[in-house]
Amino acid sequence: MGIAVRNVSKHYGSFHAVDDVSLEIQTGSLVALLGPSGSGKSTLLRMIAGLESLDHGQIWLVGEDATYRSVQERNIGFVFQHYALFKHLTVRENIAFAMDLRKHSKQRTRQRVEELLDLVQMQTFGDRYPSQLSGGQRQRVALARALAVQPSILLLDEPFGALDAKVRKDLRAWLRNLHSSVHVTTVFVTHDQEEAMEVADEIVVMNQGRIEQVGSPSDIYDNPATPFVMSFIGPVNVLSNPLGITNNQGFTANSERIFLRPHDVLIETEPQENAITAIVDRVIHLGWEIRAELALQSGETINALLSREQFYQLQLQKGQQVYVKPKQTKVFPAAYAVS
Repeated sequence: MGIAVRNVSKHYGSFHAVDDVSLEIQTGSLVALLGPSGSGKSTLLRMIAGLESLDHGQIWLVGEDATYRSVQERNIGFVFQHYALFKHLTVRENIAFAMDLRKHSKQRTRQRVEELLDLVQMQTFGDRYPSQLSGGQRQRVALARALAVQPSILLLDEPFGALDAKVRKDLRAWLRNLHSSVHVTTVFVTHDQEEAMEVADEIVVMNQGRIEQVGSPSDIYDNPATPFVMSFIGPVNVLSNPLGITNNQGFTANSERIFLRPHDVLIETEPQENAITAIVDRVIHLGWEIRAELALQSGETINALLSREQFYQLQLQKGQQVYVKPKQTKVFPAAYAVS
């Protein structure tokens, strides 16, 4: 087991940042801690690193109790959102810093630095200073520095949060490929659902200091355990239940709400049995797909996602009357409150 978190809590006064959380992360896996601001994901990451103390619980790293170990004793590489590179040191000197502190031989340090420059594709930038690099390049250097001492665990706190969208997307694929090369147990924090889905082997969804669900990206999306998970992972319509729809998972429809993905909304231009009448309120062209906003007779609005082919077949126009049927819905037990 790479990381085992057992009944861990962290409180700040009356605020429960992390509330009795237990989690196991397999050795060599790439895991995302995903959730909104204030969900406890960064606090949990910092407790694993030893940067935050625990109020309660235990943290085991690589099969050993590390609850009371110092940061230095945990053999962890940590990458921050804002790089934290030393401005007065070159790229090579930044990468070598931790090895110099640990008194590695100069020959071994030089060899390791060159290996890492090659790994992060920064071979020609070794003599530059951080101010001479782009944001994406600085983050690659920060990752190389974290890997210099060959940590058993790599932790990343919103590693791409300070970068623009294009650079973020490029670095996602790069991080995935990097992990395939080094196979170090890696945990990264993000609030970006697409980032977590694209990069991680497993996603831990957090909300209000607790874990809502742990699973693969497909499990989290296709089989959400709670209304929060379904609402947070991907777009969703939350509607009243005008047709008494039952749940695909076997629950009786005792809930007053149904959850419906926009791509599971079927639109027809002719009346259909059990269909809901709707009016096309707006058509939004998003490039490879089209989003239609539909006004229901109940006063609710429903979003539907269509392929370009579907859109051109339907020839939707603002103000047009259409007929809507759900292809697949989710109804949660009444015990779950829906905001």
